[in-house]
Amino acid sequence: MAEPQSALGHAFVPGDHGNAAGGIGITLHERAALSIVQVTAWRETIPAVVTAISNVTGLNVPDKPGAGRSAGEKSVFGFAPGRYFVVAQASDLEERLRSAVHLEAGTVINLTHGRTAIRVKGPWSEWVLSKLFAIDFSEHAFPVGFGRATLHHDIHTNIQRIDEETFDLYVFRTFARSFWLTLGHAAAEVGYRVE
Repeated sequence: MAEPQSALGHAFVPGDHGNAAGGIGITLHERAALSIVQVTAWRETIPAVVTAISNVTGLNVPDKPGAGRSAGEKSVFGFAPGRYFVVAQASDLEERLRSAVHLEAGTVINLTHGRTAIRVKGPWSEWVLSKLFAIDFSEHAFPVGFGRATLHHDIHTNIQRIDEETFDLYVFRTFARSFWLTLGHAAAEVGYRVE
């Protein structure tokens, strides 16, 4: 199978950027070698599909809108009623989910080649992301593990909070380079590091 290339291209420049002299406010990192799969349950099969996802990933996924879990390089989160993002460094993730979620229960769609995963981490992550998205990033409103689907000027983004100061963003590959540059501009005033 062909290995996916980064959609960021020449825009990915490792090192310190922006107002880095005052310290590094956030770190930006493209998460590579991931499988990204969307699972959609029918209304009456949501509990069964949540159980199937939990069994495949080993993560105890809550049956609550927006809720999710993450551990290491794997994560799951709901972003709409009956819709879940499942992410792992496992090339057989889609196959295992298809075996667990039959057509009578829902659908499984591999989004790996259509999304770019960006990790935003640091003490200023909530503040920087609030400049781009009209949602509340405080931990009270956006708890650890939870996910959201939102837009930044028509660029659809799925976001999951990984810990107190870490967020994973999933954007369409066709917009990834432009969004990466916008994210850098938003982070410039607090200083950011690209790893």
